[in-house]
Amino acid sequence: MTVLDRLKDAVGAKGFSEDPAEIAPHVEEWRGKYKGHTPLLLKPSTSGEVSAILRICHETGTPVVTQGGNTGLVGGQIPFHGEVLLSTKRLNKIGAVDTRGMTVTAGAGVTLAQVQQAADDQNLLFPLSLASEGSCTIGGNIATNAGGTHVLRYGMTRALVLGIEVVQANGSVLDLQRALMKDNSGYDLKQMFIGSEGTLGIITAATLKLFAKPDVSVTAFAAVPSPAAALKLLGLMQARTGGMLSAFELIPRIALDFVTRHIEGTRDPLAAPSPWYVLMEATGGREASLATSFETGLAGAINDGVASDAVVAGSQTQAAALWKLRESISESQKREGASIKHDIAVPVAAIPDFIARATPVVQALVPGVRPVSFGHLGDGNLHFNFNAPRSGDDPAFLAQWDEVQQAVHDIVKEFGGSISAEHGIGAMKVASLPRYKSHEELDAMRALKHAFDPKNILNPGKLIPPVLRL
Repeated sequence: MTVLDRLKDAVGAKGFSEDPAEIAPHVEEWRGKYKGHTPLLLKPSTSGEVSAILRICHETGTPVVTQGGNTGLVGGQIPFHGEVLLSTKRLNKIGAVDTRGMTVTAGAGVTLAQVQQAADDQNLLFPLSLASEGSCTIGGNIATNAGGTHVLRYGMTRALVLGIEVVQANGSVLDLQRALMKDNSGYDLKQMFIGSEGTLGIITAATLKLFAKPDVSVTAFAAVPSPAAALKLLGLMQARTGGMLSAFELIPRIALDFVTRHIEGTRDPLAAPSPWYVLMEATGGREASLATSFETGLAGAINDGVASDAVVAGSQTQAAALWKLRESISESQKREGASIKHDIAVPVAAIPDFIARATPVVQALVPGVRPVSFGHLGDGNLHFNFNAPRSGDDPAFLAQWDEVQQAVHDIVKEFGGSISAEHGIGAMKVASLPRYKSHEELDAMRALKHAFDPKNILNPGKLIPPVLRL
């Protein structure tokens, strides 16, 4: 019996596919940048089946790539070398919400939107929020330590995970599903797997932390003259709201132009154009007079020249319309043409200087390039993107990806930043990682990889660069 036959037996007739038509969407990421191939798509429905798969793979040295919703942006979920592909989508059971402990347990294949809805049904909040929340999965969110728009208030995915169940490379099941806020009984092993991009184990379920649902949410869209003014506005609004800001997003004029040009049902919410904008949200209790504090802070910012205009959403519908402008930027960039993207982090206070330093460097490399720098100013994460020149040739522009990326990442390093804020390393950045991390850091990562996956069968070639020292 072949290895593939053994794997098929391990999951049963409903747990695998060799149909090229069914496999095709799983081996190409949504932008079309990465394409791979696999002889077998595995679809386990229990952690026991995942365990059986990995026992076989470990015994035979068969590499396996794990995939959730296939929404990743760095190629970490794609089988480039004919690895077996394991989809977690049938690990889709979600437990009852513990309203007293404010937790919920979900299988790795449950979508983020389903967890949000389960919490909302009990008047609670799961604050992780991403543009892909309708299709991205909890397992993928945890494996990549996803960020999103509410990191400012609630932290990355890492801060929202109380426990996990993970299947190790040898097939053993590690049950770390403790719904505890405090546990100092040894190494916090779950943290090793959060953000590990499927290279140390396969996450099959998680216990997630929920929060009280805010009574009041205030959303505003403000025009500012510069990123420096946006940074000043961040400080003013944090002080005015008593630290209740949950989101603070920087948006350039060109991004708003793209969205209103390509996305149906969108419009410019302000009367006059501005070079930059901020979309911000604050949440709190009904008795906090949050709306008054929010509006007073904005009025003061306009009076002081920090902002030139602003609109405060008067309803949930208006708030959703403002958020649609931000959440549609990536899609509008795609419709506008080819783009080179970076997911970087620098200290919050350094964002204006970084933009001023790095933008002209890329413009010198690619004359006519259109900078579209936007993102989570409140936590220092910028999507430092560039669209091809209007008259440019998309293939020729994309051929400069590596040159542009290295130039940007070198400047990120100068600012003490990170070349990946929330998307991960995957295949896209693994070769360049030694340029930005020390030998000691990389050696520690390799030691962990060897300890958890000595045969290197889990997502090989991703996240962990090979040793290339001279």
